[in-house]
Order: sequence, then structure tokens, then C-alpha cells
Amino acid sequence: MSVMKRLSGIVQAKTNKLLDKAEDPRESLDLSYQKQLESLQKVRRSVADVTTAKKRIELQATQLQGQADKLQQQAKAALTQGNEDLAREALGRRTALADQLTDLQTQHEQVATQEEKLIATAQKLQTQVDSFRTKKETMKASYTAAEAQTKIGEAVSGISESMSDAGMSMQRAQDKIDGMQARAGAMDELLASGALTDLTNPVDDIQAQLNKASTTSTVDAELAALKAEVGAGTAPAAELGSAEHKDSAS
Repeated sequence: MSVMKRLSGIVQAKTNKLLDKAEDPRESLDLSYQKQLESLQKVRRSVADVTTAKKRIELQATQLQGQADKLQQQAKAALTQGNEDLAREALGRRTALADQLTDLQTQHEQVATQEEKLIATAQKLQTQVDSFRTKKETMKASYTAAEAQTKIGEAVSGISESMSDAGMSMQRAQDKIDGMQARAGAMDELLASGALTDLTNPVDDIQAQLNKASTTSTVDAELAALKAEVGAGTAPAAELGSAEHKDSAS
């Protein structure tokens, strides 16, 4: 039995959690306000019904009073004519109407009291409904502001995560760029060293060695010519130095 109760409690808790998540407090507040307006409208209709009943009693009392006054006049007229029996009959009917008027007066007082209570209740409810409406709108505005703040926070959080992902993507792209640049540099070195054949300049390794030997021979020839040129320029200076040595010796 305790297990069933526990399971029932868990199900109820989850259900309430789902309802809380799905419920919009603004809609709930508006619904509560609508129900209060309906209750207030019912009280107002009750006040109107009681007021109508009171007016109906007043109308009946006015009619009865008119009949009673007429019977009073008829009784006087009958006595004037010497018809005492007719006067007695008129007065008897007037007495019966007086009793009805007394009952109507009692009913009127009761209905009037009920009307006053209902009016007071309606006024009290009106005050409560107005107060609730003010609080409702304030709470709705606060909820809307909090909801907007939450959405802003979620957006900022999403942007932060996106920026983090973007930073990681940029770092991976930079790593790839660095790797490709390093690989391109290595290829250039290998091409320059002759370890790889440059497809844009199709020369085999034998031709490369011949070209290198030709370049070396050209450099050697130019070096020899330069040495000869330098040697020819220094000979006269040596001979001049020797002639000066002889003159000083004589």
C-alpha cells in the first residue's frame, strides 16, 4: 500500500511539474480575473432582481393604497346617503386591504434589507476585483520582464558557446594553415636541393649534375681571370719598389 502511495506521489509530482512548465502565469491570472468578473456580474444580477422585486412590491402597495382610499370615499358616500350597511361593507374591504398593505410593507422592508446587503457585497467585490486587476497587470509585467531577461541570458549564453566553438574552429583552421605552409616550405626546400623533381622545370638528376659542373667550371674560369687581372696590376708596383731600393743603395 505504501509503495502504491509512493508511486502515486511520484506520478502526481511529475504531472504538476509538467503543468507548471506548460502553464503561462499571465493566462492563469487573466482566467482568474475573468472568473471574478463573472462572480461580480452574478451578484449584480441578484441586486437587480431584488430591486425589481422591491419595485413590484411598491407598485402593489400603491395600487392597494389607491383601492383603500377609494373604499374610504365610498364608505363616506354611503353614510351620506344613509346606507350604513354599504358603508360597513366598504370599510370591511378597506380593512382587508390594510392588512395586505401591512404584509407588503413587511416584505418591502425585508427585500430592501436584502438589497442593501447585496449592494454592499457587490461594492466589496468590485473593490477586490479592481485591486486584483491592478496586481494582475503588475505581475504580468514583472513576468514578461523576467521572461525577456531569461531569453536575453539564454541568448548571451548561446552566443558565448558559439564564440567558443568559433574560436576552436578558427584555431583548427589556423593549425591547418600552419601545417600547409610548413609543408609547402619543405617542398620548396626539397625542390631547391634537387631531392625532388620540379615538374615545372623537367630536368633529370644527370642533367642537374652536368649543369652544376658547368656552373662550377664557369666560376673557376672567372676566378682565374680575376686572379690574373689582380696579379698584373701589382707587378709594376713591385718593380718600382725595387728601383727605389737600388737608388738608395748607391
